Amino acid sequence: MSVVPGNIDTGSQPPMAIPLRHFLVGLGLLAVGGVVGLGALTGWLPGRVAGVHLLLAGWVCVTIMGAMTQFVPVWSGVALYSRRLARWQLRLVVVGLLGFVGAWLAGTLAALPVAGAVMLAGFWTFAYNLGRTLASARPWDVTERHFAYALAFLVGVTVLGLSLAVDFVQPVYADLGLARPRVVTGHATLAVFGVVLTTIIGAIYQLVTMFTQTEFDRLDDALRTVERVWYPVGTLVLAAGRVVGSAPVVRAGAVAVCLSLAAVAGVVGRQLLATRVEWSPMLSRYTVAVVALLAWAAWTLPAWLLDPLALDATFGAGSGAFLLAAGVGFVVLGTLYHIVPFIIWERRYSDLLGYEDVPMIDDLYDDRLAAADFACLVAGALLLIAGGLGPLPGRLASVGGSLLLVGVSVAITNLALTIRRHAPQSLLGIATGREGAVTVPDESES
Repeated sequence: MSVVPGNIDTGSQPPMAIPLRHFLVGLGLLAVGGVVGLGALTGWLPGRVAGVHLLLAGWVCVTIMGAMTQFVPVWSGVALYSRRLARWQLRLVVVGLLGFVGAWLAGTLAALPVAGAVMLAGFWTFAYNLGRTLASARPWDVTERHFAYALAFLVGVTVLGLSLAVDFVQPVYADLGLARPRVVTGHATLAVFGVVLTTIIGAIYQLVTMFTQTEFDRLDDALRTVERVWYPVGTLVLAAGRVVGSAPVVRAGAVAVCLSLAAVAGVVGRQLLATRVEWSPMLSRYTVAVVALLAWAAWTLPAWLLDPLALDATFGAGSGAFLLAAGVGFVVLGTLYHIVPFIIWERRYSDLLGYEDVPMIDDLYDDRLAAADFACLVAGALLLIAGGLGPLPGRLASVGGSLLLVGVSVAITNLALTIRRHAPQSLLGIATGREGAVTVPDESES
């Protein structure tokens, strides 16, 4: 069983195929990124940078694009500015990303600026479309404010990314007196802490209360106030300090970011403990994310204070990077386990409620597959995190990476089967844009 929220305006959402297409493509990029990442981990592919971009710019950001395109209109009660732009944003990002990854793996660095420009055009199309949508929803609540911050971070990170691609062909930063590795860490900081985590924070404040049927109390409100002020400022300070190589600035940003994320984890954890609904895959994955983020903050803050300019500790020293990846990954997968079935349920079954027997939201996916992917992902993550604590034999590292890949594959299969069984369109029709006659008419195309 699952909660069906009754306080959101689903009448303003875009056609079902638009967000589902983003989620399907994102899951495909996750699968490819998992293979490339495993290849880089075991040494048979020179694909560390390519794998990171497939996972972050690909799976995470494409999923975020689909989720924000769906739920900003729903949460804000306003129409999406342009459905046509929502379609083009995905095409441009995917073409640019695949071109970037292909150029990197092939060693044709001269093609990186071209691919990067196409990717930037896609992300900017998304930022413009969602920015115009948010502009009509003033005044902003806490979620909308975080989304606006994330869009601003996205513009900044894509500018830095394109400049780094150009720097391979025509030196840019040497003339400015900036070290390229420092700019790379600033770019990565804005991407992960600025775009990804800011979006997740804004969304999870809405989702965790909606789907645990709880309310924030005074302590939760105080923690959210701390985060709302210090997190975006801390992220900017952390990124700027890394670019210019200033240890005191980085330390200030590190304190703000780590304490803010610990506050978010505390707020979410309190709601999970007080939940009034049956446990679900979404809540299980949020629980792992809470533990991972709290452990990340405790592990990373001392390391960042001790050596703030360490280039190999951009996301946390040692196991810190794996802890952060676990926090982000489990939140995104947990959210997908509700968003995908909810979109389908609302469009396919909600009008039949009260007239005939209809499945609940959590009945749409296979709970045995959900349990299997959860077990594989937790085991794989634990092995890789353990590797950061000390020397882990290469075979065990390969086992951990393989378990993650198996877990990802099972999760993709489960969600794809959910769409195949219950969505009015075929998987191919959704993925390619051939939505067919069953698609809701796009009467407000702009």
